[in-house]
Amino acid sequence: MKLLKISGFYALALVTACSTDTEIKQSEEKFPVANPVVMDTIYTNEYVADIHSVQNVEIRARVKGYIEAIHIDEGKPVKAGQLLFSISNKEYRESLTRAKAALKSAVAEEKSALVELQSTKSLVDKKVISKTELEIAQAKFEAASAKVESAKSDEASASLNLSLTEIKAPFDGIINRIPNKTGSLVDDGTLLTSISDNKEVFAYFNVSEKEYLAIISSDNSNQKKEVELLLANNELHKQKGVVETVDGEFDKTTGNIAFRARFSNPDGILKHGSSGKVRLRNELKNAMIIPQKSTFDIQEKTYVYSLNQYNELQVKSIVVKQRLGNFYVISSGLHVTDKIIYEGIQKAKEGEEILPQLITPEQMLSQWEK
Repeated sequence: MKLLKISGFYALALVTACSTDTEIKQSEEKFPVANPVVMDTIYTNEYVADIHSVQNVEIRARVKGYIEAIHIDEGKPVKAGQLLFSISNKEYRESLTRAKAALKSAVAEEKSALVELQSTKSLVDKKVISKTELEIAQAKFEAASAKVESAKSDEASASLNLSLTEIKAPFDGIINRIPNKTGSLVDDGTLLTSISDNKEVFAYFNVSEKEYLAIISSDNSNQKKEVELLLANNELHKQKGVVETVDGEFDKTTGNIAFRARFSNPDGILKHGSSGKVRLRNELKNAMIIPQKSTFDIQEKTYVYSLNQYNELQVKSIVVKQRLGNFYVISSGLHVTDKIIYEGIQKAKEGEEILPQLITPEQMLSQWEK
């Protein structure tokens, strides 16, 4: 009878133990876990850009006068050498006429002085007059020659001023705003308009030092980096551009450095002074990637929950290199064999034992753009 009771006791203890183990197992949380994915990828950064024409110059008056005629209109194309403005030139024509007359007179005086010099020299050779007379004649000739040179300079200046009354296009381009109309009095230096050559444009954009180093390290030194231009209406410019040059120093105020990209603009859509965004694609080799939702931040540091060999949760500090959409590229803190909580970190507790459900790399990366 005692033996039967003892056996029953042990049987009850065994059932109770099994029941307790089952309850413990049932009490363990189920969490999806995943390994970091190492892969090559391409990411895109966007930078606000200022658009400048390859050539954009101001057209200013070089002489004072009234605008007699405007031969072009705002926003219209012009060819190099095409007449743009005519400024009243009567005064400058008269000045040129006087300068030409003064030159003729000076040339005549020079010829007269030359004849006198030659005559005086002949008389000196014959010892009819003294050498002093020859020196005086020589001085008169040199003065007449100097007068001729001065007259030529005055004629050239008058001719130049007359030519400046006709303002012509320095290159092929588009005419911009014309602030002064026909009949306006303009001074030397007055802005008449500006002209832009928009067949090609420059896009200037600023890059942080960290991004600059990433771009430079991924560049092929033998090939210019290709970029895209996103217009203000969020449409892509049809032509791709290339980064041509980088400034020689960082801006001490912003910590940025300026890049310049060149874009072809055959349709003339891009205008000087417009804006957009430059899209720059960079390649990452052997990037270790985890979802952003698998991380949490404490005091500006980033952490994940990882599993040890007993499926117990441990907090690990990681260093994020950069963000790609809803994923992080990790520079340190994790190994490719580590298992981390994929989602549900709000319910996780350090030291807790869990029931892991492994998420495949394909499942994880299916959320790449979502």
